[in-house]
Amino acid sequence: MYKKIRPLLFKPNPEDIHALSLDALNNTRYIFGAQWLLKQIFSAPPKPVEAFGLTFPNPVGLAAGFDKNAAAVRGLSMLGFGHIEVGTVTPLPQLGNPEPRVFRLPEDEAIINRMGFPSKGATKVVKALSKLGYCKYASKKSSRVINLRRFYPETNRRRKSSMILGVNIGKNKTTPNKEAVLDYLSLLELFAPCADYLTINVSSPNTEGLRDLQGRAALEELLTQLDYQRKFEQKTLRKKIPLLVKLSPDLSDAELDDALDVILATNMDGIIATNTTLAREGLKSVHRTESGGLSGSPLRSTSEAALSRILKRVNGKIPVISAGGIMTPDDAKRRLDMGATLVQIYTGLVYQGPGFVKEIIKTL
Repeated sequence: MYKKIRPLLFKPNPEDIHALSLDALNNTRYIFGAQWLLKQIFSAPPKPVEAFGLTFPNPVGLAAGFDKNAAAVRGLSMLGFGHIEVGTVTPLPQLGNPEPRVFRLPEDEAIINRMGFPSKGATKVVKALSKLGYCKYASKKSSRVINLRRFYPETNRRRKSSMILGVNIGKNKTTPNKEAVLDYLSLLELFAPCADYLTINVSSPNTEGLRDLQGRAALEELLTQLDYQRKFEQKTLRKKIPLLVKLSPDLSDAELDDALDVILATNMDGIIATNTTLAREGLKSVHRTESGGLSGSPLRSTSEAALSRILKRVNGKIPVISAGGIMTPDDAKRRLDMGATLVQIYTGLVYQGPGFVKEIIKTL
């Protein structure tokens, strides 16, 4: 059914149809029985996975970038995801890069985007998550908890979903790299009470200079300070706060080894492999020369190669989430068979439709 209507959905501007999709999913909460119906259609039998001290209902998640501002978490959760990663969230609101900045490449089953972290800012995302009951606090004596509850009384609402929520965090475009740690620290402090885990995004190709933070010295400084802050938050909130790092598929072998050394040495809890790529080999679409990160089928082999190398290097010390180029249920199964603990999809969802999660889980 979806493949029959997909040509119509692909006619409008990609960002416009994406925004309409999020609005539609969000608005299901106002239609009696709509979310129940979605759940009946798209849910699959649970296949629990233990990772990062958390129990995921199933191994299939939604990658960051689809719901940047937590606008449709409840609606998206009805599509069967075991976890949803919102963001990338920046401390201050920012518009991102100029439009047009998203391009479909149907001939290649791919997307190029150069969004550049458009974000409503951390405060609005916290408020959105609070309304869903995700911002719960363990210590009622904390003055910070009391202050946040005064501003966001929704934090007292009960969380209704067992789905795991991740928050992907990144620096503002105007923040120089030498001060980037301050952005990440502020985001860790703000989202620690809300997220089940946090992902440190230092690998998007669409914010100038961001990928430089994957270098050994810069990454070590950043992750060391985040680990210190994480330990403080865990003590204050009395909850575990897993930290994951999302890596680029374009790192050289030496660069990847350096990044993995730092990730292991700084007590990070996991890795997401991988973000989008700047490579353009073999593309057919007229949009192949557009700048930005490429996702979809052309990323499949690169992402699998990165996953294989990362799994060999970490040798089971921390879990790895595989993302990038997962376009069929067999792609997802192969990543899990290779040793990935979880998988994340985005472009595959765009091309295969809302039933894609259920299709994957049925093959496992």
